[in-house]
Formats: sequence, C-alpha cells, structure tokens
Amino acid sequence: MEKAKLNNLKSIAAKIRLGALEAVHAAASGHPGGSLSIADIMAYLYFEEMNVKADDPKWADRDRFVLSKGHTAPALYATLALKGFFSADELKNLRQVDSFLQGHPDMKGTPGVDMSTGSLGLGISTACGMALAAKIDGKDYRTYTIVGDGESEEGQVWEAAMFAAHYKLDNLCVIIDWNGLQIDGTVEEVMNPTPHDKKLEAFGFHVISIDGHDFDEIEAALNEARATKGKPTAIIAKTVKGKGVSYMEDQVGWHGSAPNDEQYEKAVAEIRATM
Repeated sequence: MEKAKLNNLKSIAAKIRLGALEAVHAAASGHPGGSLSIADIMAYLYFEEMNVKADDPKWADRDRFVLSKGHTAPALYATLALKGFFSADELKNLRQVDSFLQGHPDMKGTPGVDMSTGSLGLGISTACGMALAAKIDGKDYRTYTIVGDGESEEGQVWEAAMFAAHYKLDNLCVIIDWNGLQIDGTVEEVMNPTPHDKKLEAFGFHVISIDGHDFDEIEAALNEARATKGKPTAIIAKTVKGKGVSYMEDQVGWHGSAPNDEQYEKAVAEIRATM
C-alpha cells in the first residue's frame, strides 16, 4: 500500500477512535473497548471498500453494512459522521432521549444505518437476507457485517453461516472481530467458540485470518473476498480491545465502561499523538 494512502487510513481510524470516545464520554455510558478494536476495519470499509453515498443514504445500489455487534455503535456513528452522513456534533448526543444516536444502531432514525441491531446474532442473519436479496434481484451490491467474537457463541450465528453457504452468498463478507474479550471475561473461558477457521470452513465458507489493525492485510483480505466465487467469505480479524488507548488495551473492564474526564483527556492525547 502506498505510504500516502496508508497514512490517510491511519488518520481516519484515529478520528473514528476519537469520535467514538467523545460519544461515550459525553453519554457517560457505552462500549469503548470493542468500538476501538474495529476502528481500522471501519476506516477501510467506508473510505476504500464500500460504495455508499452520504447524500443518498437509501441509494438502492449501495453496498450494505450491518454492525451485528450493535453495542459498538459509537464506532459506526463516528465513521458515518466522518463520511458525511450527519454532523460530527451529533456524537455528543449519544444515548440521549431526543437523539437519533441511540445505544444500538437504529435504521429508522440514523442516516447511513442499514439495519437495527443489538440482539446478538440478528445482525449476521439479516446480512444474509440482504445478500440473498441482491442475488434474487440481480444486483451487484455487496453486504458486509462485523460479528463479535463473544457474539459468535450464539447459535443463531451458526444458523446464519449455514444459510449463507447453502445459498452460495459470495456477495457476503463476514468479519469476526476477534479481540478475545467479552463482558464477563475472556471469550475462551466464558464459552469457547474456537476454532473459528475450521468451523467456518466446515460450514462452507472461504476463510481468511488477518491482523485487524494492519491495513495491508485488511486490504488484501477484502480483495480476496471480492474475488471469491461460489461461497461466502469470513475474515477472522485478530484485534486488540481498546486499541489505541494504553490503559484500555486488553482490559475487559472497558467493554462497557465510560472514561471519566481525566481518563478521557489521557485517551484523546494518546490517540492524537499518533496522527
């Protein structure tokens, strides 16, 4: 990847992290850890990979994105604001009663949100439906969904995987955010769903494993997914929960806790130092 492109993506990812933290801090509520772990993937999807129009959020031929791990909505909102779907000033209104930025994505109220999610397992299922609809309608748009590693303990996730393979949804790309932590501890200790690669291959997926913070690997994986025909692709992205903030990284306590003023300022300073 060219240096200028790489630097631009790193800057976008940093801004997504800042936006997500601003929202959670303002609300004094939310899920910073998993929002930070997907920031690099979100940056690449929305600023390099996906075909969307901020001035026409419901454009019929747009690529679809479903945040199956809906509790990390701050990352999605920060991305959409940066892309121009709405003003970044709205991030300060996260989780307020009169705000269109609720704790989980709302397709009816938030510009750019393709599916309301929150109940884990539902997002990947609806993503499968979107991908099948494109096949039926003869459309070229692709569907992307990010699934949490803890979320993959849900049986519905595997029912959706079976569905995707059965219908040969090669226009579907499932990205698993493997940061290893969920609200109650490590994923492997709570209810071990591994090995994801062998299981997904057995279900009929083309599987790619990457470093979810390496833009070269993200790019190569998404290019490979687009080139894969006859079966859906799953990208297992190894990430760090709380990525970019030293005291949050790999700390399960930051799954659903908001930083106080001092912690927020420290986080902002650390992220800005990387820009």
